[in-house]
Parts: sequence; structure tokens; C-alpha cells
Amino acid sequence: MFFGFAGALVLGGCSDADETVVTERSGPAQLGTSEPPVPAGQASPPPSVDTQGSATPPSGYTDGSGIDDGYPDLSPPVLTPEAERGETGARNVLVNFARAVELREYDQAWRFFNDTAKTRWSEKRFDALFAGLRDITVSVPSGRMEGAAGSSYYTSQAEIAATDPDGRRIRLEGPIVLRRVNDVPGSSAEQRRWHIEQFDLSVRP
Repeated sequence: MFFGFAGALVLGGCSDADETVVTERSGPAQLGTSEPPVPAGQASPPPSVDTQGSATPPSGYTDGSGIDDGYPDLSPPVLTPEAERGETGARNVLVNFARAVELREYDQAWRFFNDTAKTRWSEKRFDALFAGLRDITVSVPSGRMEGAAGSSYYTSQAEIAATDPDGRRIRLEGPIVLRRVNDVPGSSAEQRRWHIEQFDLSVRP
């Protein structure tokens, strides 16, 4: 059986013909079909970037690779400041990260990492995790919010299933932890956005 990165973490890409499904085990939002849930009393975010309908894909999009084309643009939609601070803001990033992985926009997915995660996972190392897998499905269920030392954290117990090069199904599970700096004096706009800080998935039988 094939495992990337010494079997510690395996992710995979899928061809344009492969079916990709991203599911959330709780909550109404489904990746690619609707926005993250908005808590009561908060304004609904504007629609996300159309992931299907750009009339003219960039040059090279149909060359058969389908990897890191920059199409579609999976930048998260802008939320109200109140929504950005809570679970809606965290899931806004998490949903688009998972969508980027399924669409093999690995460079876009990697940009959701903060400096801590990027220190552990260089872009080259992150890309290498996806070699050889197909038929990916990603589950990013609702998680928990926590606060500590001027920051907010959101943890989702993610699951990724895929088919390895030998045609066998594999499954990975583990936490994805997002972090943002709270609205404290001296914090930058970038620090106050949600980013992925921890990405630890391991193979399950």
C-alpha cells in the first residue's frame, strides 16, 4: 500500500473525472453548495465566489493535470466583523480549504496555513502528500471553539477517505485546528483572520 510522508499523513489528488464529495456531518452547510452556517442574529455573508461558472478558464486548465490552475478562486467570502470572530468565520476558512484539496488547488489550500503550520509543512512537502490518491471525500464536521491567551481556536475532527494507487480505500482522521488573534491593540488585520495552525491526520484501519 502506498502512503505519503512515511505513513504519518496521506492526502490525495483526484482527476477531473473523479467524483469528489465533501460532507459536513452536522449543520446545514455542504461544501460547494452553500455558505457556512450563520448563528442567529448575525448578518448572512455575501455569496461565495462562483466555483463553476467562470466563462474562460485560465490557459492550461484543460491540459489534463488539473493541479494548481488557480481556477476556481477559492478565497473565502468576506464576512461581517461579528461573523468573522466566531465559528462562522472559522468554518468559512475550513470549508474552502477542504474544497481546495478536493479540486487539487493545493497551492490555494496551503495558503490557508499560518506561519506555524507553514514551518512544519513547506509548500513542496504539502503538495507531495497528495500524490497517487483518487476518489477523495472530505468530512469536516462542526467542531468546538476555545479561547486562550488573546487568541481563539476552532477544532474540527476531520476525516479524509481516498483510493490508493493499488485500488484500496484508505481513511485518515485527526484534528484540524484553526486560530485567530482576538481584537487586541496592536494586532494586524491578517492576524485577526482565521488560519489553519495544526493539521494532523493519521491513517486509520
